[in-house]
Amino acid sequence: QVQLAESGGGLVQPGGSLRLSCVASGPTLDTYAMGWYRQAPGKEREMVAVIRFAGNDRIIYADHLKGRISISRDSRKNTVYLQMNSLKAEDTAVYYCNLLLHRGHTFWGQGTQVTVSS
Repeated sequence: QVQLAESGGGLVQPGGSLRLSCVASGPTLDTYAMGWYRQAPGKEREMVAVIRFAGNDRIIYADHLKGRISISRDSRKNTVYLQMNSLKAEDTAVYYCNLLLHRGHTFWGQGTQVTVSS
């Protein structure tokens, strides 16, 4: 069973930065993509960034977050990172890591809270 462990969330002031990490364990050799999603109170879960594993990884960002976020991975550590800069109050949400296998199975982490407030 694939397991995902997120870390790096917390309280940050507006304009600040955070880096989230997601470590994948278990049978991950068949991974198609990993990504970050977020869910704010009263809102639906939305895609933040996805990295599709390939010879040259393909990265997709949510249009409204481009320029402030960056996703990357370290394949040796089975870890995906999300760097977030110039954080705003509206970035406050629970951030979830997702892993998608080639055969279609998808897995979610438990989430890490990000709160942007002064």
